[in-house]
Amino acid sequence: MPTAARLVAAIGLALLGFLLSGQVVPLLPEGQALGYFFHVNVALGVLTGWIFMGRRVGNGLVPAINNGLTGAAVMVLWALFLQGTWEMFDRAMRNLYSGPFDALLAILTLSVEFFFVIAVPSVLVPLALGGCLVGLLAENAHQRWP
Repeated sequence: MPTAARLVAAIGLALLGFLLSGQVVPLLPEGQALGYFFHVNVALGVLTGWIFMGRRVGNGLVPAINNGLTGAAVMVLWALFLQGTWEMFDRAMRNLYSGPFDALLAILTLSVEFFFVIAVPSVLVPLALGGCLVGLLAENAHQRWP
């Protein structure tokens, strides 16, 4: 069911995904092709805000902050998984894996490597603050326009 809280959460996490993508780009290796990096992260923000955060509003101030932090964390986990999967497929097309299980294991290891690239204060602090803000905005939208 479409609600104002779902819309606000989706737009807020999409904006947060776009801003954080801009923070991550300088941390990536020099010359790495970005492709659809920004587009995928914005789409993940929209989906996470609409599906995950939008249905968990209406419980008060502290749960709203928790909802925002959890939504931001879920968005980042999905982004890490998708970026790891994309990189695995890129490497698999160059025949770098000896079998399918090596390729599946590479998704996890690549995702963890990408996490360590973005685990810096210039990314994690805006992620936490933006998640709190989006959670509060979604809660406010739920109270104003039920």
